[in-house]
Amino acid sequence: AADIIIRALIVLVGWLVSGAGVDATLIMHVHDELVFEVLAADVDAARDTIVARMNGGADLKVPLQVDVGTGPNWDEAH
Repeated sequence: AADIIIRALIVLVGWLVSGAGVDATLIMHVHDELVFEVLAADVDAARDTIVARMNGGADLKVPLQVDVGTGPNWDEAH
């Protein structure tokens, strides 16, 4: 699981650095969670891209499950 999240992190940081087209910043990585700060107008676009890139973190026989929560702070996003 740690290797999968690191692979996803590498892809996501590359996406953000390349000028992602959305106003999003990776704030922190805690265990199996990534926390982003995203402009409200860009939440849907960022969510779709983040989920797609995290799902591609590993080629497995079973699909990876990526859950997304949003809110004004980390607690409310759970």
